[in-house]
Amino acid sequence: MPVERTLGDFEGAWEIERSITPTVGPPARFSGVATWTAQGEDLAYAETGTLYMEGAAPMQAERRYLWTPGLHVYFDDGRFFHTVPAAGGEASHWCDPDAYRVSYDFADWPAFRTTWTVEGPRKSYVMTSHYRRTGR
Repeated sequence: MPVERTLGDFEGAWEIERSITPTVGPPARFSGVATWTAQGEDLAYAETGTLYMEGAAPMQAERRYLWTPGLHVYFDDGRFFHTVPAAGGEASHWCDPDAYRVSYDFADWPAFRTTWTVEGPRKSYVMTSHYRRTGR
């Protein structure tokens, strides 16, 4: 029986290793840290690290989201992104004209994996991220 995750389960620092595999073109990888930090009842998510792409110099990359109770995720500009399935599983986001589908796997908690499949007229890739807790 899968354990349902709550917002507080994510608080703290996590290492991220990510692979990005496009349908066409060279693969990429990202290595960094994600931190979920209390912000009132919510958690601010900040991800920083280095993106490595074949044929290009490594570059610094970052992204930010807001996670709220119920595991609702919002872009840093306040737009709704998706809801994380508490026990793991599937979610999606439509960003016209692109479809984003994600699978959350919490089976190895306190490590977990997300796999995003992105499809659109100019996008087609699979992005898999492995998170491992480094601190609270």
